This record gives sequence, structure tokens and C-alpha cells, in this order.
Amino acid sequence: MYLKGIAEIVRRGIKIEAIICDGRKGLIQLLDKDLPIQMCNFHQVAIVRRYLTKKPKMQASKELWEHTLLLKQTDRESFEGGLAAWFIKWGAFLNERKVDANGKNRYVHRRLRSAYRSLKYNLPWLFTWYDNMHLKIPNTTNAIDGQFAELKNKLRNHNGLSIARKKKFIDEFFKA
Repeated sequence: MYLKGIAEIVRRGIKIEAIICDGRKGLIQLLDKDLPIQMCNFHQVAIVRRYLTKKPKMQASKELWEHTLLLKQTDRESFEGGLAAWFIKWGAFLNERKVDANGKNRYVHRRLRSAYRSLKYNLPWLFTWYDNMHLKIPNTTNAIDGQFAELKNKLRNHNGLSIARKKKFIDEFFKA
């Protein structure tokens, strides 16, 4: 679906200079590697929040959450350095394992581990805006999310439209 949308944009003669995405699984791997791709910082923070909550109890989780919140106000080097320092401090804790009731060897702090791995995995795309300042790429999808919210509200008011009419409505919405 995403690739079809991108192809349609290109077909209409619009040059794509960069893509800002919300980080859906597998999406970044689908996209053209020659294009600068920015992972929405807001969505990354939300992913970590789902794993850790806003008020984590463990000290390691608290520190990772505080570091994650710096994402929107820091540069690549500082964020990467802080994440590396966090891992040096908490790596052994993160890698603790125990045998569960079924006899399987599992990680003890799975949610913390998932939060860290998400940050580590998405790191190459979290600072594309910083690495390509000349393109003036936003670091979040907030602007377009607001556009889509307005579009959804307007479409909701016209919920009896056929698919063809909805497509025309959407085309005209974005032309305005």
C-alpha cells in the first residue's frame, strides 16, 4: 500500500526528497535506500512508553525513559553517546536470564530490553533531519497527522460517498 502511494506521487511528477514515517514494522526496509528516511521522534517515544510506561519503577527503566525524552531536543552524537553509556551501565542487568516454569531460559527484563532494542534498531533513522539539515526535514509526522485528522473529520461528514467519490474528495482536499 505504501509503495503504491509513493509510486502514485512520483507518477504525478512530484519529486520526493525525504520520507518521514511512523516506524511501522518492515516499512523502513521497504522504502528506497537512496531517499533520506526520518523515523518520527514522537512515535519512537510512544513505542518506548508502551514498553516502560510514563512512570517506570526500576532505576534502569527510569534512566532509559529519561534519556528517550531527550530525543526531541538533542543531536545524534549526544543521544547515541547517552544510549551507549546507559547500556554500559545496565547491559548486564538487561541481559539477565532465568528459567521459567516451563523450563525455558528467558530474559528477566523483557519490556526494558524491547524498549532499548527499539531505540538501538531505529537509531539510524531518528536523526535523518539532523544529518540533512539542508532539506529541512521535520523530525515528526505531526504536520501531516494534523492534515489527516482534518481529512478524516471531513470524510466522516460525507460517509455516504462511493469509493470513486471518496478518491475524488481526497484528491481535491490535498489540492486545496
